[in-house]
Amino acid sequence: MEYEVKELPAVRVAYLRYKGPFGAPIGEFWKEVFTPWQKAFGLVNKVTYGVAQDDPSTTPPEQCRYDACVEVSAEYPIQEPAKEATIPAGRYAVARFKGTGDQVPQAWGEFFGQLHAEGKADAGACFERYPADYAMDPATGVFESELCIPVK
Repeated sequence: MEYEVKELPAVRVAYLRYKGPFGAPIGEFWKEVFTPWQKAFGLVNKVTYGVAQDDPSTTPPEQCRYDACVEVSAEYPIQEPAKEATIPAGRYAVARFKGTGDQVPQAWGEFFGQLHAEGKADAGACFERYPADYAMDPATGVFESELCIPVK
């Protein structure tokens, strides 16, 4: 998998948490829960992030946590049901992903495997980054994002 190493700044986000199996159910969470919330609070056309809080290879599927996040300014008043978090600054390997929600877990697995084999993977938050003009093809379900993994 091709990737670039980039220095990314810290980002303040508002998030809603999903708990359950990764893969297609996360796409449903974005569609049915996060996007309507994002629209209701006027947070559209902003960079969004998907942050896996657990490793699905070592955590039972029903216990996996995933945060759907939207970038907000320092002044933005985060209200329930959302929570506040900071995606940490640092060096990240950034790979482009293009596919469907069902293909995301495999892409993550390949990317992690490659970085571990290269001895570059580091501890820290891994996340998907979606552009402010994010769009999914309604006919195919295909979308684009970036997969970001901390590196040494």
